[in-house]
Amino acid sequence: MTDIVKENVCSAVLTLKKGEGRTIKAGGSWIYDNEVDRIDGEYKDGNILRIEDFDGYPMGWGFINSASKIRVRMMTRDADAEINDAFLYNRVKNAWEYRKAVIDISSCRVIFGEADFLPGLVIDKYEDVLVVESLALGIDILKERIIEILKELMQADGITIRGVYERSDAKVRLKEGMERRKGFIGEEFDTAVQIVENGVKYNVDIVNGQKTGFFLDQKGNRKAVQELLRRLSAGNPSVSVLDCFTHTGSFALNAAVGGAGSVEAVDVSELAIDEARRNAELNGVTDRMAFTCADVLDLLPKYVEEGRQYDVVILDPPAFTKSRETIKKAMKGYREINIRGLKLVKSGGYFATCSCSHFMDQELFTEVIAQAAKAAHKRLRQIEFRTQAPDHPILWAGDEMSYYLKFIIFQVLDER
Repeated sequence: MTDIVKENVCSAVLTLKKGEGRTIKAGGSWIYDNEVDRIDGEYKDGNILRIEDFDGYPMGWGFINSASKIRVRMMTRDADAEINDAFLYNRVKNAWEYRKAVIDISSCRVIFGEADFLPGLVIDKYEDVLVVESLALGIDILKERIIEILKELMQADGITIRGVYERSDAKVRLKEGMERRKGFIGEEFDTAVQIVENGVKYNVDIVNGQKTGFFLDQKGNRKAVQELLRRLSAGNPSVSVLDCFTHTGSFALNAAVGGAGSVEAVDVSELAIDEARRNAELNGVTDRMAFTCADVLDLLPKYVEEGRQYDVVILDPPAFTKSRETIKKAMKGYREINIRGLKLVKSGGYFATCSCSHFMDQELFTEVIAQAAKAAHKRLRQIEFRTQAPDHPILWAGDEMSYYLKFIIFQVLDER
């Protein structure tokens, strides 16, 4: 078998400018274009080359792409590592073994880019289907070999993958000098996929759904909501829930399956609401669910004005910021929706709120929630602070993007 990994290693050496490389020295994975002093030797974009500090100190190996501001994505910090198929096999195997240890693998994220030391690559498993998102040139060259390895590892565990679909259609690929791509990898197959998570069934649209088709990162947080509703409804079968930005209904369904008496699910997308309805039918909870297609930012003030009150309110908005430059504007947006959301919670009721923006860090997010509570004249008792599911591991020490999801459940009290 041709060793595509070894073939992609070149003899060129990239040298950092003096005083640069602070990110990778702190444990990060990226080297930016303005940190590079020179590259000695021949290379092609996508190749794996050796990285050295300004004084020749070896820093490791990474993918080069002269078309991207992220000039290098580090593959390993071990300068003595032999970069070949065995190296790649062990990377993929370690990712799979980690998932088997920490989470239900029926549907999960199998590879999470830099946090699994496979930069720019996401692979999600939905039952017997893999969905791939490749966002960097170097990893794009190796993705089909990575898929082969994964299928082999899963087969050894009795899991047969019936098809692989690519969702490399994110705009960020254009910044890498790459075309957006979407379609089958290998043979075509029936893309209808049904998964079960925390006892809740979902139809997953891997072709047209957001990202790779489903937000697997909220798995544990959805379970926390389901368990909260199970306890609440044991003493009050008429518990009311408002789920905002419901998308395909995941939090709303967990609330209903947990025993809520009534659940209103709100989203601006007709397609998402239609899918949420189908998922409700799949779980036999349509009698306790209502669906509203509306812009949450417009609807919440209207509901506040009408004096509506719920036992539980859930806010799961899209990322309000995807860069450091727009954080102030995002903080205002998060503050406003949380003020409105808190005003809709009965005193003694419960409030779940989250941010999926990496740039809205934990400190900023909790500051915004505190400001919202003050403005809404509410007191908050924190029940639990959660992050993304463990199949989306948070890599400490300088990783750029792996920690992004913050999820908090509160009891809400009128000022007293």
